[in-house]
Amino acid sequence: MSTRTRSRHPLNIAILGTRGIPANYGGFETFAEELSVRLVQRGHRVCVYGRKHYVHPRLAMYRGVEICVLPSIRTKYLETISHTALSVVGTLFKGHDVVLICNSANAALCWVPALSGQKVVLNLDGIERMRRKWGRIGRCFYRLAEFLALEVPSVAVSDARTIQSYYEHEYGIRTPFIAYGADTELAKSREILNQLELLPHQFILYVSRLEPENNARQVMEAYLGSGIRDPLVVVGDAPYSRRYISDLKEIARQGNIRMPGAIYGRGYRELISCCRCYVHATEVGGTHPALIEAMGVGCLVIANDTPENREVVADGGILYRFNDKEQLSLILAGVCQDEGQYDHLRSKGRERVLLHYNWDQVTNSYERLFYEVLD
Repeated sequence: MSTRTRSRHPLNIAILGTRGIPANYGGFETFAEELSVRLVQRGHRVCVYGRKHYVHPRLAMYRGVEICVLPSIRTKYLETISHTALSVVGTLFKGHDVVLICNSANAALCWVPALSGQKVVLNLDGIERMRRKWGRIGRCFYRLAEFLALEVPSVAVSDARTIQSYYEHEYGIRTPFIAYGADTELAKSREILNQLELLPHQFILYVSRLEPENNARQVMEAYLGSGIRDPLVVVGDAPYSRRYISDLKEIARQGNIRMPGAIYGRGYRELISCCRCYVHATEVGGTHPALIEAMGVGCLVIANDTPENREVVADGGILYRFNDKEQLSLILAGVCQDEGQYDHLRSKGRERVLLHYNWDQVTNSYERLFYEVLD
C-alpha cells in the first residue's frame, strides 16, 4: 500500500458525471464510490451527484459521502449531458474546492463550476466517438468534446497510457495519467452461483455493457464453435440496446449460454472469483474496470488484442488477435482441456493489479492532483 499524500487542509470535493453511488451500473460508478469513500476516510468532504433512476431519491449519505440526487432526460443522447448540466449548476451553491467530472462528453460544461472559483478536473475515459452506437452527429460531438476537454477544465486526466498517447498525438498535449483501481479480495459466498446453477470453475464468464463494440455476439459465436460443455455466462445490460440484446438472446438459445442480466456487488464478485476463465472482448475505451477486476482476483483472462487491453494485460493473460473469433474459439477449447497450463498467467495478472492498479495509490494521485490545481 502506498503512503498517502500529506493533506495540508481538508478539501470540499464534488464528483459528478456518473450515475451515482452506491455503484450499480459500470466503471465510472465504481470509480466514484471507491475514490469518494477513501477521500472521506482521509478527512475530506465529498459529495457525489447521482441520477434519480439509479440512486434512491431519499439517499442523503453513503459511507460518509454526501449524495445529491438530480433528474436527467432519459434518452440515449441526452441522459449524460442533461444530468451533468443540472449538477454543475448545483455546484455553484455548494462551495466545493474541486469538482471532478467524469466523461469527456461533459467537457463543454466544465466552465460552469469555475464561475464560483471552483477548480475542475475532467476524467477523459476512452475515445467515445469510436463507439459504433453513435451516428455521424454523435461522432462529431465527441470529436469536439475531445478538443474542449483539453481547453475548458483546469486539467484533464487519462486513466490509460494509450489514451494519454492518443491526446498527445492528436492535440499535442500530454495529460496526467492516473490509473483505475481494483479490489483483489476473493468472494467466499456462493449465493449467485447457486441461483444460476453454476459449479465453481466450471463456467466461462463474459461481463460488459451489451453494446456492439463490446463484442458479446463474437464471444457467443466463438463459444458455440468451440464445442466445450461448460456454460457461458453473459453478464450485462444496456438501457438503449434492446434490439441488440434481443438478437443476443436468440443466439443464446443455440447452446448452453446464460444471460442473467446485470449483476453487481457481491454476486458479481462471486462470478469473477469462481469462473474458469473471463473473456474480455471490448474494442473501444481506456482501462476497462471489469478486466482489471478479473485479473485482481486471479482470473485467467482472455482479451481482445487492442492497445488498451494489451497495456493492462501485458504478460498476465491471453490475448487473441483483434476480433478473431476463430482464434478465440480455439483458445477457449484449449483452456477447458488443460486449464492448469495457464496457472502462471493467473498469478502474473494478480501481481500486475496489486502493483499498478491499487485504489489507495489512485486516491493518492487524485488527492495530490487536487492540491496541485488549487495551487
